[in-house]
Amino acid sequence: MSKKRKHLDPANSLKDSEQVVASDFIRGDDLDDLLSKLIRSVEIAKASRGRLPEKIWMKQQFAIGVNDVTRVLERMPHSVTAHPAQMSSEAPTVSGQRQAPLVPLQAVLVAADCNPKWLTKHIPTLASTRQVPVLCVKDNKGGSVRLGHVVNVRTALAIGVKAKDSVLNKTIDEFLKDSKLVANEP
Repeated sequence: MSKKRKHLDPANSLKDSEQVVASDFIRGDDLDDLLSKLIRSVEIAKASRGRLPEKIWMKQQFAIGVNDVTRVLERMPHSVTAHPAQMSSEAPTVSGQRQAPLVPLQAVLVAADCNPKWLTKHIPTLASTRQVPVLCVKDNKGGSVRLGHVVNVRTALAIGVKAKDSVLNKTIDEFLKDSKLVANEP
């Protein structure tokens, strides 16, 4: 006997994830403003990094790529409401091995030009369970290329900004406050 498999229509299977984030796209001048502020903040913060190599410093400030963002989100407890400074810096042990201390994400930036879409469709749902805002970058020039430019890689489909009380975090806070004010205006 042959089992008939129900073929899923990719357009229908992605509707739920697209509806969650469709209103949160960052385009045009807002996108240019956010990315230029982030690049300036990265340059300012790099000046104060000391002797730490750039690649290691970037990994301390950002979760770069879909896998890294997903990993950090999954390790975060559901709905973290505590301030990062209040969280324990003790590294948990699993079977005697020490893990790096948890640094929660402040925000996640996702490129909307991802193809196939299912590579990033789980991120908005996962982030919402952890109360992490998701900003979808949509640009004709390629959102993934522009996100990659922020963290000095060719392309990046997802970037998570780690909450570390730095210039980067202040920039993201300001943008999130401004976007909430605009969204709440009648």
